[in-house]
Parts: sequence; C-alpha cells; structure tokens
Amino acid sequence: MRSIDINADLGESYGVWQLGDDAAMLDLVTSANIACGFHAGDPSTVRRTCAAAAARGVVIGAQVGYPDLAGFGRRFIDIAADELRDAVLYQIGALDALARAAGARVRYVKPHGALYHACRTHPAQREAVVAAVTEYDASLPILGSPGVGSVPEAYADRAYQPDGTLVPRTEPGAVIHDSGAAASQALRIADQGWARSICVHGDTPDAVAIASAVRSALVAAGVAIEAFAG
Repeated sequence: MRSIDINADLGESYGVWQLGDDAAMLDLVTSANIACGFHAGDPSTVRRTCAAAAARGVVIGAQVGYPDLAGFGRRFIDIAADELRDAVLYQIGALDALARAAGARVRYVKPHGALYHACRTHPAQREAVVAAVTEYDASLPILGSPGVGSVPEAYADRAYQPDGTLVPRTEPGAVIHDSGAAASQALRIADQGWARSICVHGDTPDAVAIASAVRSALVAAGVAIEAFAG
C-alpha cells in the first residue's frame, strides 16, 4: 500500500493573536511543523502545541524562519549565512527543549515562508540551513520542495506554476480554498509520486475542512497516512 504524510504549520499564534485551530488540525495530520518564535509563536503557545502533538502521537518538526514577526516570515531577508545558520540552530534547540518537556523531541526541520523559497534560489542560505541542522543533529531530515529538502513535499492548498514552483501569494488563485479541489490535488500528488509529504497550511480559515477532505480522499483511494519521521 502506498503511504504519505500529511503535515501542517502549527503553533503560530502569538500572545493574544490567535491563528488557526491547532487542536483540530492535530487530529488530522501526522506531522506538525511547529513555529519556533522567530516568525510566529511564543514560548507558551509552542509548549502547548508540542504537548498537544505529543498526546496525539503526531511527529514534531521545527518550523524555522527568518526573524520577522511583523511579516510572518514571508519576506525575504538578505541575512549573512553565518547569522542565518545560528538563527536556525537557535530555533531548533528552543523547540526541541519544549518538545522534550512534553515527552517528545524534534524529528525533522522545515524552513518556513520566504526562507523555504530561498532554499531553492539562494544557495548560501540553503547551505546555512543545512549547516545548522547538521550541527544540531545530522540525522534530522529536512522537509522541503522537491530537489531541495531531503524529504520532498507538495502542497494541497497552493497553486503551482508550469515549472513546478508555487504561484506567488500576490497573484489571484495562489491559495486553494475549495476543499474538493485541494483533495483532488492531493490525490494527484500521491498518484504521481511527487512527494513523500503533503502540506495543508494551518493559518487559513478553510484549513480544517481542507485537511479533513485531503485525508478522507487519500484514505478512500487506499493511501496509508503515515509520518515520514519517527
């Protein structure tokens, strides 16, 4: 039987600012990319999210990003490679401490937002991320776009361009809000073997409905839903 992982970016609330329904998403995904405080998430939110993931047996990953709370990590920062390496290393260690307090640990790393895209187009930044992960724990896989991360992923809720890159969020239709369309895209991803993991963003209003539709469609098609790390 084919198997695939479903992941989502979670733990992104900050103080009184509540973003997404992490509890509901954790009932649907197998891997949780938990924010580390640089682009989103505060220590208490992150700790609660780690505890909730651990209680459900959901694998925890470090969702590392630029130091950009105001821009939610979706703005490119021309940061020196050694500074980025240290920032990523810092984030992994912080999340791992809170995960261990919940009886779990960080099992993989996923760059977020603009850093995710920079890992494809900016070799120095990609190498900085890899260096940080290697220094922390060389066995940790990196979840990213095909050809970049050691574990390839694709998005159920984002539109793609003919070259395989994501449609920029500034363009109409970049985000898929229809759960049926997202489920159909997830099936194509699984059928054609594009990725080992399928991502559903946790910060959109439709996130829970989309994740539920994606999971149901994959199960109905005989695809086993299994975490890629553990």
